[in-house]
Amino acid sequence: MQLPIRSIVVFHAAARSGSITKAAEELRVTPSAVTQQIQSLELQLGVTLMNKMGRGVVLTEAGERYFEMITDEIERIADATNTIKGHRSVTTLNIRATPTLSNKWLLPRLRPFLDAHPEIELRVDGTNEPTDFNRELVDVEIRHGDGRWPGLFVEGLVEENFIPVSAPEIAAAASLSPEQVTKHRLIHSVKSRAQWPQWFKEAGVNHDFRWSRVMFDRSHMAIDAACDGIGIALESELMMWKELSEGRLVCPVVSPPRIALTTQWIVCPRDHLRHRKVKVFLDWLRAERDHWLAKQSGCFLPIDPGSAVS
Repeated sequence: MQLPIRSIVVFHAAARSGSITKAAEELRVTPSAVTQQIQSLELQLGVTLMNKMGRGVVLTEAGERYFEMITDEIERIADATNTIKGHRSVTTLNIRATPTLSNKWLLPRLRPFLDAHPEIELRVDGTNEPTDFNRELVDVEIRHGDGRWPGLFVEGLVEENFIPVSAPEIAAAASLSPEQVTKHRLIHSVKSRAQWPQWFKEAGVNHDFRWSRVMFDRSHMAIDAACDGIGIALESELMMWKELSEGRLVCPVVSPPRIALTTQWIVCPRDHLRHRKVKVFLDWLRAERDHWLAKQSGCFLPIDPGSAVS
């Protein structure tokens, strides 16, 4: 049987982009030509590979399985072709991460990774929406939550220390007792796993008082609000390391209680771990994590790799 190479390439482009139109633009053909090639491939295989949904397409179960099986080979062929032509070989790495981690921790560290791996074209999707790996083209996700996602590879990124912070003009470092914090406007990050009632309980302060507060649904907004002098925020040192190191934020409380949580998790299907691009990224990510930990003067210990949740 002659391999329908053209049809396979067209299907791969449509599945990767989730759109007949985008595949047509990439391949410089008409949308109808893309549809005909996919229908021809489905006829030869005897299965339906994708269905239209709105302006896009979704893969069937057979389509997902076929796409997964051919993707590595298509990428190898493309890399080999570009290499022979004298072009730089490029592999796309799709990362999804929470908006705060993307903005506050990942982005400031990306340049050395990209410089060291020019063969990788990185796409970062900053969202809190969990990935449906059966339908979405995401290689690795850094997910916020409790780490309980059966059927996936799950590894805690790091244990985070949550502390109260403010701009120094609002309250100088170590200038307040826990009780005095209640006199200030409190910034709440509503999706954070560490909340003010828990902190006051740990500090031994009765938190049955009238709040003066402002609420944000993203931690990076709460951090920026604290920098702007809006009030005192309760946030992770991991996310505001830069603001703390630059002195734009300080911990205004004397001997604050320690709330330590792992809230960010490396998540992906186990078969993704065998891809070189994923291995390279995760090795770099763990090294960056360890380097950050080393600067914290021993406040935290790295997550034991043996404690990965599966």
